[in-house]
Amino acid sequence: MNRFAHLDWPFFDDAHRRLARDAEAWAREALGDWTHAADSDAVCRRLVREMGAAGWLRYAVPAGGGTLDLRSICVLREVFAYHGGLPDFAFVMQGLGSGAISLAGSDALKARYLPRVAEGRAIAAFALSEPDAGSDVAAISTTARLDGGHYVLDGVKTWISNGGIADFYVVVARSGEAAGTRGLSALVVDADMPGLSATERIEIIAPHPMATLRFTGCRVPAGNLLGAAGEGFKIAMRNLDVFRSSVAAAALGLSRRAMDESLQRVRARRMFGQTLADFQMTQAKLADMATAIEAGALLTYRAAWARDVGGLRITREAAMAKLHATESAQQVIDAAVQLFGGLGVVSGHPVERLYREVRALRIYEGATEVQKLIIARDLLKDGAS
Repeated sequence: MNRFAHLDWPFFDDAHRRLARDAEAWAREALGDWTHAADSDAVCRRLVREMGAAGWLRYAVPAGGGTLDLRSICVLREVFAYHGGLPDFAFVMQGLGSGAISLAGSDALKARYLPRVAEGRAIAAFALSEPDAGSDVAAISTTARLDGGHYVLDGVKTWISNGGIADFYVVVARSGEAAGTRGLSALVVDADMPGLSATERIEIIAPHPMATLRFTGCRVPAGNLLGAAGEGFKIAMRNLDVFRSSVAAAALGLSRRAMDESLQRVRARRMFGQTLADFQMTQAKLADMATAIEAGALLTYRAAWARDVGGLRITREAAMAKLHATESAQQVIDAAVQLFGGLGVVSGHPVERLYREVRALRIYEGATEVQKLIIARDLLKDGAS
C-alpha cells in the first residue's frame, strides 16, 4: 500500500509532497526502531533537540513571525507517528505547548520563547486540564489573582504532557473577570518559578512525559499574560482548533503502520495449505482497514485545507476528522492484532505497541464523545433562525 498516494490529492502543493519525502528519509535514518524507551524523558529531550536541529519544529512553531500551515503539521505528524509515538509526541507538543504564545503573545513574549522552542532549545507544555476540569473547561478552579505587577497562581493541573521536563507552561487559570469561561486567563509560567512543582509523575500505557503540576503562591509577572485578561478560554480553544486536526493525522500514521505490518503478515503466514491472504475473511478485513484509513485521510486533510486555503475556522471539520480518524485507527489496529494472532499481544511487538499508542488519541484534545457534541452543536447553530 502506497503510504503517500494521498499526496496527489488537490489538498496539497508540491511543497507538501517534498516535505513528506524529506521527513520520511530523515525518520528512517534518525529514528530507527520505535520501541518504547525505558526513559521517555531522556528520549523526548533528545528528539526535541534533533528535530529542532533538522528544522522540523519550525513547521509547528512560527518563530519568525509567519503563519502555521496546518497541512504541513499534519503531514509531519503522519510521518512521525508511523515511526513511533514518542517522535510524534515530541514534535507536536512543541507546537501545542507554544501555540497560545504564537496566537496571542506580545512581541516580547514571542521573541523570548518561540525561537528557543523552534530550535529545540526549550521544551513547551500546555496546562489546561485539572482533576475536576477536563472536557469541562468552565470548571477550572486554579486561580490567578492580580497582585500589583504579578499574578499569583494557586491550584492543581493534571494530565499535563511534558510535565516535569518542560522549560515553561502556558497555564489557563481563573482570573475572575466573569463567571464560567469568560473569567479565565492564559499566562506563560517558567518551570523554575518559585511556587511551581511538577513532582507527581503519571505513568500511562504508552509512556511519555506526563505529570501533575501544583501552584502554591506562584508569582508570575503580569507581562506574561497572553492577550487580555478573561480571554484565556478563547485563546485555548483557538489553539486546540489548530492542533485537533493533527491528532487525526497522527492516527493516520499509526493506522498506516498497522496496515503495512498486516499486509506483510498475511502474505507470509501459511496455514491450511495457503497463505492467510488467500482467505476471503482476511481480504474483507483488509478492505475495511484500507477504506477506514482513506476516509480518515479525506476528513483530516479537508479540514487542514479549509483552514490553510479557505481561511475558515474549522471547529466542526476538525472535530469530524479527529472523531473518525481516531476511532477508525483503533479498529484498524485491533484488526491488525487479530491478524497476527498470538504474536499480536506479545509485549514489544510492533502491533502491540500500536495498540497501546492509539488508545490515548481517542481521549486527549477532546474525547470522542466531546467531538460529537461539538459537531452537533455546530449543526444546530447553523440551522438556528
